[in-house]
Amino acid sequence: MKAIIKGKAFVLGNDIDTDQIIPAEHLVYKLDDVDEKKNYGRYAFSGVPIEQSGLPHGNVPFVKEETWQSEFTIVIGGKNFGCGSSREHAPFALQVAGIEAVIAESYARIFYRNSIDGAFIAPFETTNHLSQEVRTGDDLELNTTNGILKNLTQKKEYQLSSLGDIEHILHGGGIFEYARKSGMLKQ
Repeated sequence: MKAIIKGKAFVLGNDIDTDQIIPAEHLVYKLDDVDEKKNYGRYAFSGVPIEQSGLPHGNVPFVKEETWQSEFTIVIGGKNFGCGSSREHAPFALQVAGIEAVIAESYARIFYRNSIDGAFIAPFETTNHLSQEVRTGDDLELNTTNGILKNLTQKKEYQLSSLGDIEHILHGGGIFEYARKSGMLKQ
């Protein structure tokens, strides 16, 4: 996890489930094959109804046709982000697409844990209704150490909830790498 994450925002609403993040029909690609792995990025958020993508404007593609990485770096969500099945591929797909952080009002527990366990993305929480304030395409800067989100486009600043102890796991490269590095697991 970088200390400073900069990039464009992609805004979604409440209850974005794991089938919207990566639909089941796209779970057939090999994770260890470089070319096939790109398809997880290509189809990330392909299950979000087009009128809801890039709220409030709608009809904003997350990944442009014929590419596998998004122009967006930070996802802004509402409540219950990552609900649905316990699909470990969901945060992985976002990472492959180029997402470094998701900022939401709340997370489904399993999505939150999967994000941390694999160090796929940094899952920040906020008490602000950012999905109603930030616009898709706004330039953002996130300081992951102090939890300050700056909306450079709107010239606004927000304090996010602290990552707490999970910050060490994210910096360590995931739960198993962190455990090895800290001596909890034998090398």
